[in-house]
Amino acid sequence: QVHLAESGGGLVQPGGSLRLSCQASGSIFSISTMGWYRQAPGNQRELVAVVTTGGSTDYADSMKGRFTISRDNAKNTVYLQMNGLKTADTAVYYCNALITTLQGDQLHELDTWGQGTQVTVSS
Repeated sequence: QVHLAESGGGLVQPGGSLRLSCQASGSIFSISTMGWYRQAPGNQRELVAVVTTGGSTDYADSMKGRFTISRDNAKNTVYLQMNGLKTADTAVYYCNALITTLQGDQLHELDTWGQGTQVTVSS
């Protein structure tokens, strides 16, 4: 039905930058909130940042000033620009989106997750 495809993860040195992308595809009627979460080994999944259709954003405190979330509604894509990366930012980063699909004559909202992309910050 719907799918989120992430890209842009990798290995970077402390202080470096990465840009993650996540594109939604499939039978999309509309997309409301899109966001990024992350999960480090042994930890629970945590919020990184979210962005609404209108562009309002919210960040976890530890990411404010270093990370920037944005979206291109025409491309059904959300981005995460990460600057000033720290070793503590090492985690699998997951894209999330609330996607509404039209099935027959009914709308269904799906809480959709990507497969995750590894970000490793190490010297």
